[in-house]
Amino acid sequence: MKMSACQRSLDDILAEIHKKELEIQLLKEELQLSDDIGCTNPPPTLFQHKERLTNAEISRYSRQLILPEIGVKGQLLLGKTAILIVGAGGLGCPAAIYLAAVGIGKIGIVDYDEVELSNLHRQILHTERKVGLAKCQSVVGACRGLNSFVECVPHHVQFDSSNALDIVKQYDIVLDASDNVATRYLLNDACVIAGKPLVSGSALRFEGQLTVYNHEGGPCYRCLYPKPPPVEAVTNCSDGGVLGVVPGIIGSLQALEAIKLACKMESSYSRKLLLFDALDGRFTAIKLRGRQPSCPVCGDSPTIVRGSLVDYVQFCGAQASDKDKALTVLKQDERITVHDYKQYIEERRPHVLVDVREPVEMDICRLPSPAINISLQNIDKKDSILLIQQNLQELSARENQDIRQVPVICVCRRGNDSQLAVRKLQQALEGGVPICDILGGLMSWAKHVDPSFPTY
Repeated sequence: MKMSACQRSLDDILAEIHKKELEIQLLKEELQLSDDIGCTNPPPTLFQHKERLTNAEISRYSRQLILPEIGVKGQLLLGKTAILIVGAGGLGCPAAIYLAAVGIGKIGIVDYDEVELSNLHRQILHTERKVGLAKCQSVVGACRGLNSFVECVPHHVQFDSSNALDIVKQYDIVLDASDNVATRYLLNDACVIAGKPLVSGSALRFEGQLTVYNHEGGPCYRCLYPKPPPVEAVTNCSDGGVLGVVPGIIGSLQALEAIKLACKMESSYSRKLLLFDALDGRFTAIKLRGRQPSCPVCGDSPTIVRGSLVDYVQFCGAQASDKDKALTVLKQDERITVHDYKQYIEERRPHVLVDVREPVEMDICRLPSPAINISLQNIDKKDSILLIQQNLQELSARENQDIRQVPVICVCRRGNDSQLAVRKLQQALEGGVPICDILGGLMSWAKHVDPSFPTY
């Protein structure tokens, strides 16, 4: 046990050394870039307001300076604007790089997470070499590399009730590029209290959404969604998947809305919701209801005010993260571990394995034993129950065992959907058939039984 603890400590130290090496390399590259371009206008150490453009800025921004809607006046406004991006992922990356390119004076990036390989298909400012680096540092490095005139500030913290207002009040416009409901409510409330417009985006599978909250008397997030959805009804990119270009499109549109707000143009999506369907290639805008007088944060008699931000994790019943969410639906004696199931396989113990993932996931990987594939949404349908009963009867007859001694074992990717499947089967299956699930699902199998097993 002591060796195991020591090994874990060594792994942590090596990982920390790797991150520091990456940070040092990024700083060296930024210094080299400044030397290569002979930077006569080094990035300011403090956010500064300027009253005129330098020759270098005129040259850099010339293609947008000749737009009547921008011009020198608009460019100076952009340079005086501070924009906060909460989330350095699929939405935050394109938003950040376009805001840096256009010449926003100060860009803050909030994200506590680190770059992972699975991020790279959509979070386009991160690279293979940056795996393990703090996401906010990765995005800041990319933005600084593109435009040395822009001040970029990383906030490598868990954004919560204790720091939200202090961070938000430093900026003029806020972009919600987060990936969870708890952060959305927290960010909304902080922006309303601080008086900041909130450009909100989301993307999942082939769909995206965009709107602007708390702008010129428009509604806030709570006006439209006074209560958070049930935890089991919320799907994120980790669970539901996403085509990388979709958050790229929505994040770019978030940057566009922020630019218009900074230049004092009219917002296209205040009081409107933009819906993007990538499969049909269609954009649809729908009108939203206005500010609600009963809203607890922006209403006529608000109950959520400065100094009283609530516990948003408790309010939403979900963590402020897109990491694996562990549901607790079944009792301990209704679950088996991956080691228990490994014994089932080795000892050839009769059972019916039901994999409740979608068929497309079965093509990625599956356990080394025969399984029936029935997705969670179909698990209690009549045809599904008949299929399971047929397998139970055939197996009990072949093994000469009472059907009540042949368990149905449900498995999924993480051990969440499998619990819900067990509950549905307990109501639908008759005859006293034992039903359980595999704790931790395929992720646990890969971690504790077979390290070569694919994870996704």
